[in-house]
Amino acid sequence: MSPSETDRQTLVREAERVLVIACPGQGSQVPGLLSSWLELPGMQARLESYADAAGLDLLAHGTTSDAETIRDTAVAQPLIVASGLLSHAALLDPDGTDDALRVPPAVAVAGHSVGEFTAAALAGALTPAEALSLVGVRGRAMAQASAAHPTGMSAALGGRPEEVLAAIESHGLTPANVNGAGQIVAAGDLEALAALAAEPPARTRVVPLSVAGAFHTRWMAPAVDALAQAAATAAVADPVVPIVSNRDGEPVTSGAEFLRRLVDQVSNPVRWDLCMERFAALGVTGILELVPSGTLVGLAKRGLKGVALCALTGPESLDEARAFVAEHASAVDASPQPVGAGVTARDGRP
Repeated sequence: MSPSETDRQTLVREAERVLVIACPGQGSQVPGLLSSWLELPGMQARLESYADAAGLDLLAHGTTSDAETIRDTAVAQPLIVASGLLSHAALLDPDGTDDALRVPPAVAVAGHSVGEFTAAALAGALTPAEALSLVGVRGRAMAQASAAHPTGMSAALGGRPEEVLAAIESHGLTPANVNGAGQIVAAGDLEALAALAAEPPARTRVVPLSVAGAFHTRWMAPAVDALAQAAATAAVADPVVPIVSNRDGEPVTSGAEFLRRLVDQVSNPVRWDLCMERFAALGVTGILELVPSGTLVGLAKRGLKGVALCALTGPESLDEARAFVAEHASAVDASPQPVGAGVTARDGRP
């Protein structure tokens, strides 16, 4: 085989390698999830800066706080975003010497619910400090909205999607997360959720989720107003890699547009099923889920057959994750360039 033919086949193989980085949402946090990460170089200082931005003791919440404490929406949301950013920093900056967040070597990033703030920071649409500041506002506002009326969320697993959606609607509930892979999350009044669980659709199991309110529904309208006010003064830049949006699975390349979507998302459904359809359309060959991982690779295992998956669980899995990135990011410039150089002024102008 001639050198030119060898080079051509190599390029074809590399072009077929497509990495997506996925950022998990609320409900995936566990006590002590950051304890081992803080033993790595530079991670404690980085977390302290995130804590300052969020206005929350993330050092304590990531190490010693109990399950009930980190279930609180006001705590859980900043903790999840900080965890994702820390694990991404450790992945690409093992020496902990670079204060700047590095460009993710992926064709796209995506986050589930609050994970979209993690994705926005990875892509450079928001700085980590801006993302943590906004998610601090979001978490507090959603906690306050949840306290105003007892609401919750339950996952409907299995069944025929059209029958599950009809049952959710018949109980006056909202399909807050349409996750694909046989999972739809219903949200709303606790009594209505209990009624759905008591009489589930055929071949469907209804499981209550460990969240404190009916997120992504009309019950969160007050939180939308609070986040919109904070977002109005946020610095935003166009992302350096597209962010696949929860609204419709579209890859967003405008920072201002994605910020608007972040605000609207609070009271609107998460369409993770459409995000996975977009990953397939992009030709994804590998999905890496950041900390706290497990949920999104689980959905992909059922919904994206044949796609390689990697869950970054702790520092012990970093070498495996780096090898996974090297395998699936060959068609992308994976050089460790800092993001944020194109940050715009607060009015959105360059």
